[in-house]
Amino acid sequence: MSEKREGKEKIMYKEMIISIVLVILIFVGDFVTHKYTDSAINSFNEELQNLKSSLIERNQEKAKTEIENAEKNWENIQHKMAYYIEHNELEKVETNLAEAKSLTESGNFGFAINAIDKTDSVLEHINDKYTFSLENIF
Repeated sequence: MSEKREGKEKIMYKEMIISIVLVILIFVGDFVTHKYTDSAINSFNEELQNLKSSLIERNQEKAKTEIENAEKNWENIQHKMAYYIEHNELEKVETNLAEAKSLTESGNFGFAINAIDKTDSVLEHINDKYTFSLENIF
């Protein structure tokens, strides 16, 4: 009897260790992905603000260069974030960037600034949505 009991206790002990390790891995994974998301979005927002200032100055050539750089940078960010963020959210950013590029090329700077603002808003929403908090859990 005691041998069966010791065997069951060993199995329970192993299950508990595995559960604890899994919970730790989940928290570490969440921390790493949140850290990357936060830094990538902040960096990309700085690029968008530079683009926005070029549009306010009505410097079309500089704005074209900056929006192309922003698109390339977004592709790199998007490939990494696609592993853990809904593709729908990421596509909204891409759509707004394409809209801003089109409007910049056509000289509609006011509307292009509006598209940049929408992009910034979507990025802020993504960052808030995937932040670990009790509000997001329940």
